[in-house]
Amino acid sequence: MNIIPLIVGSLGTNCYLVESGDQVGIIDPGDDADFIVRKIQDLGAAPAWIACTHGHFDHVLAVSELALGFKIPFYLGKKDEFLLQRAKETSEYFLGVSADPVLVTPEDLKSGDFLTIGEEALEVIDTPGHTPGSVSLYSKKDEFLICGDLVFAHGGVGRTDFKYASEEDLEDSIKKILELPEETMVYPGHGDEATIRELKKDLKRVMA
Repeated sequence: MNIIPLIVGSLGTNCYLVESGDQVGIIDPGDDADFIVRKIQDLGAAPAWIACTHGHFDHVLAVSELALGFKIPFYLGKKDEFLLQRAKETSEYFLGVSADPVLVTPEDLKSGDFLTIGEEALEVIDTPGHTPGSVSLYSKKDEFLICGDLVFAHGGVGRTDFKYASEEDLEDSIKKILELPEETMVYPGHGDEATIRELKKDLKRVMA
């Protein structure tokens, strides 16, 4: 698979286009739908689906325009649907600008599911903590994981100071992904990618 990272929105969210054959999956389209569309057109690939690692506004604001425009399904962990419903409100609160609501009803995304792109597929891994419905998308064949706001390069981890978040669940999820092969490249929701080996060195506190 070919991964094309795009930085979108006021919070610098990483949106990923994952290309295989003549299809492309769209992961975490947090904003700037027109920009994402142009990049897809440049690839000459047909969009297959949209998936969001979690329901925070900075990962979902372009979902409606892309899903309705391309007529493709949208996937999200069921436990994060409540965040989707308040995405407009929270966006306006944090950014101070008007935002459109997410108008598309998601299909559930849960551990053990596979999202197909061309002749390849990404495995869904439940990684709650930052939000209750957070998931990561894993390619064993191509050795990469797209993890949303679970963990970041240089030792950062997802926030757990929300009422619905869980530090215990987050640490369990981090331990789970650190069991992947050390050469696995991890692509986070913000900032640079890092290997599992690099993350282990920076996240010793969850290895106890």
